[in-house]
Amino acid sequence: MGVTNSNKVVSTGRITCDGALRVTLALTAAPDIVSNPTDIVLILDRSGSMTGSPLADMKLGAKTFIDIIDEATDSSKDGQIGSGSRMGIVSFSGAAVADTQLITSVDVLKSAVDGLTAGGNTNHADAFTKATQMFDPTSNNAKVMVLFTDGNTTTGAPPAPVAAAARAQGIIIYCIGLIGSDGLDINALNNWATDPDASHVAVTPDAADLEALFAELAANISKPGATDITIDEVVNSDFVITSILSPTKGTATMLDAHSLKWNIPQLGVTSSESASLDFFIRHIGQETGTKLVNQSIMYSDNEGNVVSFPKPTVSVECDIVVHPEECPEPVELNVEGCQDSILVDLGDVFLVSQGRIIQMDVTVKNVCPGKRVALAAILTEVDQDGMEHQRGMKAITIPAHSYPLCRDVLVKCIKFVVPEDLSASGGAMCCPRKFKARFLANNIDTDYRCCESVVVL
Repeated sequence: MGVTNSNKVVSTGRITCDGALRVTLALTAAPDIVSNPTDIVLILDRSGSMTGSPLADMKLGAKTFIDIIDEATDSSKDGQIGSGSRMGIVSFSGAAVADTQLITSVDVLKSAVDGLTAGGNTNHADAFTKATQMFDPTSNNAKVMVLFTDGNTTTGAPPAPVAAAARAQGIIIYCIGLIGSDGLDINALNNWATDPDASHVAVTPDAADLEALFAELAANISKPGATDITIDEVVNSDFVITSILSPTKGTATMLDAHSLKWNIPQLGVTSSESASLDFFIRHIGQETGTKLVNQSIMYSDNEGNVVSFPKPTVSVECDIVVHPEECPEPVELNVEGCQDSILVDLGDVFLVSQGRIIQMDVTVKNVCPGKRVALAAILTEVDQDGMEHQRGMKAITIPAHSYPLCRDVLVKCIKFVVPEDLSASGGAMCCPRKFKARFLANNIDTDYRCCESVVVL
């Protein structure tokens, strides 16, 4: 059956700006259909919206699917599905019908497909029910449903519980969707199909693509596990890979801060088998938002399995950072080798950096959108008697932000210059000094108005 399951999940959906998370890659493969006999039920939509070319293209795709399984089971298109595998046809509109039972005759299966006519509503629940009833619970064969539909449920019970009950019995469900004239609920297909969605659901807006989709699925179902597997993962540039755990099968190597390679010699060759790899990434970007975890992920093996992985995202919450004061621009100068002294004119120096420099950060809590904030920073120096001496005050305007909710704002690099000749300690140059800092903040933008008095005589 080749690769039957591929998945990629993250340990959390939300992190802070420099937060970390675990990423898990998972893969399942099963032996080929010759050594792993499989019962397959094709569930085909024949509702009214299938009239015309959609029905014709669906029939072509279903018969191509039957031919590929026929050849895969005994290496020839001899009209008989071999090696213990069987196939059946269920069709549905307002109700579902078992057009065949599980059989091996290719001609009978194709005749059942050719005999389908379009008309009526769409009852997915009954389709799943009729298909489930075709399987023999005592059989050791693998059990697979392939549902094709071009529209949404219009009659019958909710299909999701029926599909879930089938999956609970060990039935693998694939869904092929055609976006028909009445639309198609792709989320419903994802819900009905076996996880992960990426490897069990295929959707197209073009009926001409149906033959290729049926053929690709039949090829994957019939392939002999997977050998010489290579998975190349590149994470988004907003993240770096910090560590890789040993995979359950094969070996994994970190190529650089953003990429890794996972090699598995073979998987699912003699029996259904799974492998997983955990690695850890850390966010290094500066922007808040929903971020794709991986930039790309490429899969290859000797059997040519077509494998795709989900594309998980994570919501990154970065603090708002305000830099109220710019650092002075440096002036470059060069000193030649063996040059003992140098005289350089560095231009004008403004009186902002004499003595010691105290640089402070402060976080203003719960600043709401659209509100500017006035922030005052007050610095005092404490002498030996506990008396405070003023050393400066700064008033800063924090710009309004446009996030939908109130946020914390980090104000960085508020600088005070405290000359040595004003030391309150009374000690010598470079002696310890004690300071106190206070902050006051208030909203500039409010809806407050003075109540004007009106005297009425």
